[in-house]
Amino acid sequence: MDNHSTKQLFKGAMLLTLAGLLSKILSAGYRIPLQNITGDLGFYIYQQVYPFLGFAMVLSLYGFPTAISKLVSDQREQGRDLSFAPVFSLLIIINVTFFLIMYINSSYIARWMGDQQLKTPLQTASFIFLIVPFTSMIRGVFQGLNNMKPTAISQVVEQFIRVSIILMTATVFIRQGKDLYVVGSGAALGSILGSIVAFIVLVYLWYKIRPIKKRALKIRWTPYVRIFLVYGFFMSMNHLILLLLQLADAFTLIPSLMNYGFNNIEAKQWKGVFDRGQPLIQLGTVVGSSLALALVPSLTRKRLEKYPELLQSHIQSSLKLSLLLSVGAAIGLVGLFSHINVLLFQNDYGSASLQVLMIAVVFSSLVITSATILQGLGYIKITAITIAIGVFLKWMLNSWLTSNYGITGSAGASVISLVAILFLNVVWLKRVLVKNRLLVLPLSSFSLAIGGLVIWLYFVNNYLFDWLMITTRVGYLFFVLLAILGGATIYIILFIRLNGFNKDELYALPCGEWLSAQVKRRKQ
Repeated sequence: MDNHSTKQLFKGAMLLTLAGLLSKILSAGYRIPLQNITGDLGFYIYQQVYPFLGFAMVLSLYGFPTAISKLVSDQREQGRDLSFAPVFSLLIIINVTFFLIMYINSSYIARWMGDQQLKTPLQTASFIFLIVPFTSMIRGVFQGLNNMKPTAISQVVEQFIRVSIILMTATVFIRQGKDLYVVGSGAALGSILGSIVAFIVLVYLWYKIRPIKKRALKIRWTPYVRIFLVYGFFMSMNHLILLLLQLADAFTLIPSLMNYGFNNIEAKQWKGVFDRGQPLIQLGTVVGSSLALALVPSLTRKRLEKYPELLQSHIQSSLKLSLLLSVGAAIGLVGLFSHINVLLFQNDYGSASLQVLMIAVVFSSLVITSATILQGLGYIKITAITIAIGVFLKWMLNSWLTSNYGITGSAGASVISLVAILFLNVVWLKRVLVKNRLLVLPLSSFSLAIGGLVIWLYFVNNYLFDWLMITTRVGYLFFVLLAILGGATIYIILFIRLNGFNKDELYALPCGEWLSAQVKRRKQ
């Protein structure tokens, strides 16, 4: 690969990363006003359907486009264009199968979830799979040609339209006094319309750029099926981890909460309370993993063999940065959760249980970082297997722990399952990096930075909050922002000043050159 192609590849990867970050922030953020509009019961309904919508979107954004881009790249190396017929046929077969399974069995799925009224929202959500082949095909071809801009643009447009329609339909339906399950169907419809608009944008970009002009040659279907299986599904698992845990909650939480002692309505409301933690975990995981993943170059097994010391140092730095940021985010969320709960969701229901759930931020960030490293090194199936084991563990633990401890038990099940996945990933990483430590962390710098953050949180919770005499949501907003900004500043500055980062890690941070100069000047 020449220098121009390499630069184009990394530029495209950065563009997709930024688009993904913005989309994740939108995806997490809109659920807060949605809960405010519909209440915990309405939020519960949407969260029961969301894992299916999220699964379709992950396939459309990451799974299938990655598989198609791999096929396009392979064909280009042979001087041919992609044969569209078998690829698009496979996409249609797979997604129509998903649609039919979900639509036909919606009544059974709803009954399995413990709420027969979810049938219509589930049927509505199933239609999103019919759009997936069209968006996936165009995104995959563009990505195979190292043109990431169409995927990035369509992704942001899709999320913006989706969020806008979901919030607008929820507002209108609630004002009209519609049943909350109708509101849930409207929210699912918003996701479908977002995907349709994304397809329109992609078609426009296709005809504007016309990336494929030569006639494609026909090849055997077998390689397509294999690549779709490996890249289309296994590669998606890393993006699906939090969704799969939510799916386990969707099927097991209502029956388990009823075993705990709640009636049906109370169980649904407390499921909605538990789901308040999901957008905050997502945002915390973005903080904990995204910047760390930026330190991971284009990892491959060949590059590890050719430049072992360089790539191993990148792996160590990625895991170190992921741990540092995720621990800071988790401590902040745990320490401030009762205030964040009132600010975002208007009351402090379930705060103690959701503080347990916030611990998952640390392990979800490290799971995503370690799984991405393993996938880059070629261990794609292994990461899928470890995630599947963790989700199975979550499913089993949910029934037992929630029946005995309520939503605190489900929070504990999430944390335990993520710890199990991380443990398995670490075992495999140790097999790859036989003689090297996976994590080089200056414990004194780390401990003192945590100490400074904890002292700050103690001060704001026990003195500043009472002194400010906060009673309004505006007051809570000011207080929470002040507490977060102050805590993050203390935590990061302490770690830097105590020489927690090496020179290369400092340069990788935002304003890294300036930070390195300041540290160097202080040492002189």
